[in-house]
Amino acid sequence: MKYSLILLTLFTTNFYAQNLLQFDKRNIQCEDKWIAYQMDKDSTYTFGFIYIDSKAGLTFNYEGKFKIEKNGVFNKLKSEVEKEVGFIKTRLQPNRIAIAEIPEAKFKELHIEKTPNWLKAYKTDENSVDRLYRWGYMYNSWNEFEKALTYLKKADKINSKFKGLQTELGFSYNALGKFDDAEFTLKKAINENPEDCYALKELAYTYTRLVNFEKVAETYLIMTKSCTEQTFIQETAHNLAYEYFKIKDTINFIKWKTEAEKWSKSENQYTKNLNNMQAELEK
Repeated sequence: MKYSLILLTLFTTNFYAQNLLQFDKRNIQCEDKWIAYQMDKDSTYTFGFIYIDSKAGLTFNYEGKFKIEKNGVFNKLKSEVEKEVGFIKTRLQPNRIAIAEIPEAKFKELHIEKTPNWLKAYKTDENSVDRLYRWGYMYNSWNEFEKALTYLKKADKINSKFKGLQTELGFSYNALGKFDDAEFTLKKAINENPEDCYALKELAYTYTRLVNFEKVAETYLIMTKSCTEQTFIQETAHNLAYEYFKIKDTINFIKWKTEAEKWSKSENQYTKNLNNMQAELEK
């Protein structure tokens, strides 16, 4: 009987949790959100606020723990409510651990405001092109390309010639498969700085995905004359060789494999890949 009661209690707790907390978010999707981590062994939930610190990056501000009562109330533990502690902040790395966004209807029960007062200190330059660019750059590095564009497009309206902005926009568009947009922005970046190796590499990738191999070759030639980043040059040749490998064009594959091999003195992942491709073609 006691065993049955324990199971019933656990079922009831899980029932409320499933209905009141949806664990369907990742931490990088929760900027400026109150979130809860999944239930601990003692049936409590750790919660807090996720924001971005311009220097530290994605950050979790720990607020305490709570339990979900049988009536669905979020009960912040008294020991946590009464304890006077300073901020406990943890720098986060993007991951796939499922977390839940706390419903706004539960803020009062947890003694929290939608926007914490202390957050103001991190919002002083929200609309500056520098901040918008840095936020876009961060989200691109986390593979959140749509989110990155929300910041980068705002920055573009303020100052389209901000250093690195058009290249970063091009990167987002390439990642999202918007290759016409990528070509347009990357050409703007290169017009501003013809020796922007990263922009040239991205433009070559754009042409590769547009199956315009002649344009890839032209961009590659420009890179060989102006770029100091040999890895970018090798990557471009590798990618073009791979395209010819896919259509079993052995002559052009060997040509671009040879080009790729010029840019490294020892074996690396690019040359390993190409050797494997050649072996496959020779079967």
